[in-house]
Amino acid sequence: MDNSDGMIIALDAMGGDYAPACVVQGANEFITKRKKYKNVKFVFYGDEPRISSLLQNLPKLKNQSRIKHTSEYVASDEKPSIALRRGKNSSMRLAIDAVKKGKAAAIVSAGNTGALMAMSKLVLRPIDGIDRPAIASVMPTRRGKCIMLDLGANIDCNSDNLVQFAVMGDAFAKVMLGIEAPKIGLLNVGAEDSKGSEVVKSAAEELKEGDYPINFYGYIEGNDIAEGIVDVVVTDGFTGNVALKTAEGTAKICSDYIKAAFKSSPWAFVGGLLARFALKKSFKKLDPRLYNGAIFLGLNGISIKSHGGTDATGFANAIEVACELAKNDINSKIKEELSINHGLFNDEDELEAEIL
Repeated sequence: MDNSDGMIIALDAMGGDYAPACVVQGANEFITKRKKYKNVKFVFYGDEPRISSLLQNLPKLKNQSRIKHTSEYVASDEKPSIALRRGKNSSMRLAIDAVKKGKAAAIVSAGNTGALMAMSKLVLRPIDGIDRPAIASVMPTRRGKCIMLDLGANIDCNSDNLVQFAVMGDAFAKVMLGIEAPKIGLLNVGAEDSKGSEVVKSAAEELKEGDYPINFYGYIEGNDIAEGIVDVVVTDGFTGNVALKTAEGTAKICSDYIKAAFKSSPWAFVGGLLARFALKKSFKKLDPRLYNGAIFLGLNGISIKSHGGTDATGFANAIEVACELAKNDINSKIKEELSINHGLFNDEDELEAEIL
């Protein structure tokens, strides 16, 4: 879908710590500052009076938006099973339904991660050949950027899951990083063939010997992620989530230490003033808002998760991720590259039972 087609993005206006203000402000920042997407339109799902009030002073956004009213929303602490049963008229579910019905190219939500994953999986359903969708996102590295998956959707994975993640990550990296043949690395506790669990060893063997259209690098270790040794890091959801949160925490503490150091004395303060432009440029590369927007990769539809506590800039970035993936038809690329076809949940009741 090209920008000239007037791409429509469904927004869960009631999801996130600062909804609906952050959602509306993020959409406005996207419309006004990211000029190449000037024809994108939005449908806000949520409390119409509150959303309308926020749009009153944003004429450009108001002109490119519609509101679908619902008073229901998924609470941040609501269990996914309860959200599935009771949230059929929630802002989150209605936005996902819009993608399923072809009324929107993608859905973006800063709401409850578990509920968004469960609803997206049940409504949009996995692509043929994919057992489990994975959460994938872009991360900064010394050499630029990399893709990492899974970031928390699947705590326990088998070797087939990891192989599927590799194929999906390859397609995702081609779209988001613009790399023709991204290097795929399998996260492990060492680079030697003897290291790692049987699941990781089996996945590595399959990726080496199988007929997959990817550039498999081999094992990487945790410190290789930030170095940018590979373009795609593949791991299970437990390890991926821990690695992500550890990286975020490390970046924050480094930033805090530097700021504290420049306030430690008058001379340090002067040094900080002299270095502020260089530091600002460096810190910008690590700004988590610029990497906000993770996709539930492997579904028949684009569902983007924004961080719940992000601001307008972060939410605008999540919208940009949705637009890029829709414009480049990410799911068709995954289907083209997928050369395996494992057992799927073809029965809707069986799929819902697995989610619950």
